[in-house]
Amino acid sequence: MERTQLLELANKYGSPLYVYDTDKIASQYKRLTGAFNSVKSLKLNYAVKALSNVNILKFLTNLGAGLDTVSIQEVHLSLTTGIDPKNIIYTPNGVSLQEIEEVAKLGVQINIDNLSILELFGQKHPEIPVCVRINPHIMAGGNSKISVGHIDSKFGISIHQVPHIKRVVENTGMNINGIHMHTGSDILDIDTFLRASEILFDVAKQFKNIDFIDFGSGFKVPYKEGDISTDIEQLGVQLSERFNEFCTEYGKEITLMFEPGKFLVSEAGSFLAKVNVVKQTTSTVFAHVDSGFNHLVRPMMYDSYHHITNISNPTGKDRYYSVVGYICETDTFASNRRISEISEEDVLCFHNAGAYCFSMASNYNSRYIPAEVMVVNGKEYLIRKRQTMQDILHNQVVVDFAPKNKTKKEKVTA
Repeated sequence: MERTQLLELANKYGSPLYVYDTDKIASQYKRLTGAFNSVKSLKLNYAVKALSNVNILKFLTNLGAGLDTVSIQEVHLSLTTGIDPKNIIYTPNGVSLQEIEEVAKLGVQINIDNLSILELFGQKHPEIPVCVRINPHIMAGGNSKISVGHIDSKFGISIHQVPHIKRVVENTGMNINGIHMHTGSDILDIDTFLRASEILFDVAKQFKNIDFIDFGSGFKVPYKEGDISTDIEQLGVQLSERFNEFCTEYGKEITLMFEPGKFLVSEAGSFLAKVNVVKQTTSTVFAHVDSGFNHLVRPMMYDSYHHITNISNPTGKDRYYSVVGYICETDTFASNRRISEISEEDVLCFHNAGAYCFSMASNYNSRYIPAEVMVVNGKEYLIRKRQTMQDILHNQVVVDFAPKNKTKKEKVTA
């Protein structure tokens, strides 16, 4: 989106503000489907947790995407779009059998990631097809907190426990219709996917009724000019060829699935914040914005880089700033960052703010969660109102626990 349009939106809806460019979402979706166009059956299930506004979900389902969910709440949210439940996959971690059973009643594809629940579910519901999440014991991801396929991870059933899965299937008569993995996020090396694919192919051929193999996602996107990213086109060529070979070996065409989140929406998002104060100290120039890690936690949680531009003064002389928030803790978005000269009330744009930004926002310090705007074919739509104090108080129950004043009765003597 153009700088002038972003400024107009910030002026109209206030700051901080999240803005999403659906043209970018659509182009990323088409790029990914195009990379795997030689596969007869391809399904992209958008990872709802990345950005869960129902309007974004509707936009993606209209493109043809299914939805990847991790909680029963995300399932219910997804169903509000009118999507066929069969196009939703549910991949929780460490949830109760009760929640999985409630989701199963909705007709959603179940994905189970531990032996205990697999056995319990199979004993009670052998008629319901189930996908299993495999831990391939591959370390992959841009940060230890988003690397989820290694041997010490809490996610998935170890590849060394496949004989146990087979025994559960034999004892319960349940049907395994899919094999799934997700090794981590921000994966650059396509060899990671290719090595993991061989592991999944080896697991899949041990089950007779596989309908799909889900390779997760984790494709890396660029965060700044000159940054490197996953070569989706090359991955498409190599993985598609191997997948088609496997289908021939397996004896039937199965579906190749991915669950992209960040790849589809990260670059589409812009986070706009206004500068409250420019503060010069003995060693640093701070630009304090009207936001903090309550609205954008990734730099603090994952050491993530977000490119920051001053859209109010794009041609100004470059200076070095530490961009910080207004939270009463250290909340540094960028340290010693080169940005065009900043003045108070300038609007800064944080790029790559579409994934895991708004969805991880909170009311810390009792600050309001920002508004969201979606731009479709150049037209803006407010898709979430900014919170108010009434919203913060909405579910709080005020209890009158103060002791009541009692009047002592005077003792009457004869």
